[in-house]
Amino acid sequence: MNAGAEASSRCLLQQEESISRPNAMSSPVSTARGLRSASPSPSPRTARATTPCWRHSPRRRCSSSWEATGHYWKNLFAVLTAAGHEVALLNPLIARRFQEASLERTKTDAIDATGLARLAFEKRPAPTHLHDEIAEALRELVRHRDRLRQDFDDRVRQLHRLVDLGFPEFNRYVRGLDNMLATCLLAEYPTAHAFARATPRRVAKLRYDGRHFVGPELAQSLVEAAKHSVGQHHGPAYKLQARHICQDLDTWRKRLAEIEHDIEDLLDTHIPGRLITSIDGIGPQTAARIIAAAGDPAHFKSAAAFAAFVGVVPGLRQSGKQTSSRAGIATLGHAKLRHALWMPVLSAVTRNPWLRAFYLRLRAAGKPAKLALIAAMRKLLHAVYSVAKHRKAFVIATDQGRPLVPTNSATARPARREEIA
Repeated sequence: MNAGAEASSRCLLQQEESISRPNAMSSPVSTARGLRSASPSPSPRTARATTPCWRHSPRRRCSSSWEATGHYWKNLFAVLTAAGHEVALLNPLIARRFQEASLERTKTDAIDATGLARLAFEKRPAPTHLHDEIAEALRELVRHRDRLRQDFDDRVRQLHRLVDLGFPEFNRYVRGLDNMLATCLLAEYPTAHAFARATPRRVAKLRYDGRHFVGPELAQSLVEAAKHSVGQHHGPAYKLQARHICQDLDTWRKRLAEIEHDIEDLLDTHIPGRLITSIDGIGPQTAARIIAAAGDPAHFKSAAAFAAFVGVVPGLRQSGKQTSSRAGIATLGHAKLRHALWMPVLSAVTRNPWLRAFYLRLRAAGKPAKLALIAAMRKLLHAVYSVAKHRKAFVIATDQGRPLVPTNSATARPARREEIA
């Protein structure tokens, strides 16, 4: 089945060599009714000929199989599961490579539905079970926060352009344009011309966070720099853009603080997510990302399976005489979650005694800094899985005859960012 926003293409596979012609279903409810009418309760003798061929498999029972593309599948999935159907959501990468293996040159909804029916017959996919309600809510909040953060960063970059054109010396005295001090000053005085016409006393009285003032020293420096600025763009259009961007940044800053507070409150109601924060280096926002991406880590078969889902596994490639002594991480896996875990790992190898000892032991053995950090990330994921599986807070346990920090760790140190890049 190929699911869409308002219509879906359905293809029934009655036998291995008998495929019904794909037809369109106008809504999720009609799709559920179509599957129900296409899969009656026949006698055992005629079951193979009248029901989808993967439904009578002794290993798995699945009414339909389709790829999860975007958000289009969610309404249909909810209706079908509520009607008692078992649905298998396929990774779009698996579906695409299966179609490529058959050398299919044309792509339509009908052809995709037929290919998915064939894939379901050959592979017998297991029915999909979605995350619990709290994990699904965390996923929505985390994605919403990412979108807000992206918009916030885009506005900061636009403000950088305006400052470079109208008052490039501003960056010498105010570090970063994403803080409240910068937006307060630029909303009132968008260009160097506006700063030059103001008095230092008036600038110093600006209150940028409700409590702190700009101060006479900074105000005097900004006014003097504005009088000799090389900026040449002071027109009304540039002032209007700067003021609007500063207002947007203030609004998004408040929204980000609100949604982060909502994420933390919701995470407190999720037992595995709350326990994950007991690991040094993993805060509420990182724990929420883990739950949003993977659900309950305890649902994985093992810690290695959880690490493979994230993609922290070696991707060895050898062919004939072409061999390599080292292998990078596999290209498959949850790239966004790996990216989100990078900074927590850098923090954990500094603050977490258990993970720091592991990292220093690898560095003392001559391993490169980035390799040791990737290994530390996998070790951290194993700890996350253990905490979620046993439903207990993280506690550091050391062997009796083994020190927490290697004896030769004096020569090893956490990698600097310029060494990792």
